[in-house]
Amino acid sequence: MCLGVPGRIVARDGEMGTVDFDGLRREACLSYTPEAGPGDYVIVHVGFAISVLDEDEALRTLAVLRAIPGGLDEISR
Repeated sequence: MCLGVPGRIVARDGEMGTVDFDGLRREACLSYTPEAGPGDYVIVHVGFAISVLDEDEALRTLAVLRAIPGGLDEISR
């Protein structure tokens, strides 16, 4: 199953950025979200930020994923 995971942008360098997923940081392409910058939350799917979302929605979604056993394990691969 594929799904987008919310993460917080911690750094941006042009179209690439570092996104924090509940403590795990990964590089992601931010070209589809040109308005997003450090501190913003984005949905990342297969290495691409596909949309910006507000912090409340991101935190609610992360809480649901944390409640699922192994729910955030896939992003570490």
